[in-house]
Amino acid sequence: MQKLHFSTTIKAPKKKVYNTMLDDSTFRVWTRAFNPKGSWFEGDWNEGSKIRFVGPDDNGKLEGMVSRVRDNRPYEYVSIEHLGVIHDNKEDTTSPEAKKWSPAFENYTFKERNGATELLVDMDTDDEHKKMFEDMWPKALERLKELAEHTA
Repeated sequence: MQKLHFSTTIKAPKKKVYNTMLDDSTFRVWTRAFNPKGSWFEGDWNEGSKIRFVGPDDNGKLEGMVSRVRDNRPYEYVSIEHLGVIHDNKEDTTSPEAKKWSPAFENYTFKERNGATELLVDMDTDDEHKKMFEDMWPKALERLKELAEHTA
């Protein structure tokens, strides 16, 4: 596993950034950077909850990640532990492909300064997906920034 780090400064209070990032309707918008056909979560952001991050593949079948919310301190920090993968809407936590993601963490830190929020994203990934995430996360964060700065 490798650690990737991304950050952006958003001209909005951390409560607004946190809510924009995790609210279902806006989550579906900013995560299109990861899957242009759509991306959403199933479950909730409560600490200890199972959560699935899914979207359609080229054949319309659901694919994604099965995860657990390890920590959620509202407006401060969220930690997601990826447990496996989802193919054709079936969870897989035991195959060699799934084991590449377990345990892998994705963490969000929200730091407010002078009415703006620095959002830090730290995530584990394997060599195979490193370049993809390096390309996608900056686009996702730019879209999140637009949403948080320009919506009521």
